[in-house]
Amino acid sequence: MATHFTLNTGACIPSVGLGTYKAGPSVVDETVAAAVKAGYRHIDCASLYKNEKEIGVALKKVFVDGVVKREELFITSKIWCSDLAPEDVPLAIDSTLKDLQLDYVDLYLIHWPFQLKKGSEIRPENFVQPDIPKTWQAMEQQYDSGKARAIGVSNFSSKKLADLLGVARVPPAVDQVECHPGWQQAKLRAFCHSNGVHLSAYAPLARMKVVANNPVVTSVAESLGKTPAQVALRWGLQQGHSVLPKSVNESRLKENIDLFGWSIPEDLCAKFSEIEQVKQLCGDSFVHPESVYKTHQELWDGEV
Repeated sequence: MATHFTLNTGACIPSVGLGTYKAGPSVVDETVAAAVKAGYRHIDCASLYKNEKEIGVALKKVFVDGVVKREELFITSKIWCSDLAPEDVPLAIDSTLKDLQLDYVDLYLIHWPFQLKKGSEIRPENFVQPDIPKTWQAMEQQYDSGKARAIGVSNFSSKKLADLLGVARVPPAVDQVECHPGWQQAKLRAFCHSNGVHLSAYAPLARMKVVANNPVVTSVAESLGKTPAQVALRWGLQQGHSVLPKSVNESRLKENIDLFGWSIPEDLCAKFSEIEQVKQLCGDSFVHPESVYKTHQELWDGEV
């Protein structure tokens, strides 16, 4: 199993990255430094997470200390729902680059297919009808400028991804979505594979208790002498997608990247089809009578 996957831009995305959601500003700089030293080469960020400034400090330190060079790291960020007006996209990426102390990000994603008034919070009076094709044109301009080496989306269903592919000049390189043994995304994975879009899995361990207590995962882990977390992550790599586990615990960081030099045999991989499928992160904030999405079915186009 390779340590990287190739995007439709020709760039390589590391198969394991560090998720930074809910990594508080007080700990995220140490976590990023520890992750890079442990071998992580992909850091997944977002303006929503309110910790990009601290991540920027940590990145600058690992560069100055000679731990890694900038070109050896793959940095992802995401544009938030309140910055999706085309004129706001360049301002948003410039703000992220300033916070991260970088000249470019390797991947820039539309965080959700949902729009809010600029500078506003998620409340019905702030909901705006999204115009994803117009936003995407502004994203393409960031790709053209070199500020984003690749562009993509997050939380897009197969239908929303197909709609975007139908109008995009620069096709999305990545769709970052919830994906783990308890929500395997078979339809979306197949669609991405057949259309040259790389699927990247956030929450690849779901809520850890769900993975740790699943009898299929635990039995496979026991037979291979690995932890349930390692088995869940390795399953993702063998399905052909990158994984973005998050942890602020140094020993857990090391455990979560120790996924190479072993594999889950085909007969044991087949057992994962027995796992009950339950989506855990449903985007409840975006479903409302006054939203463009009145139901979860509309938000996910039936893929729930």
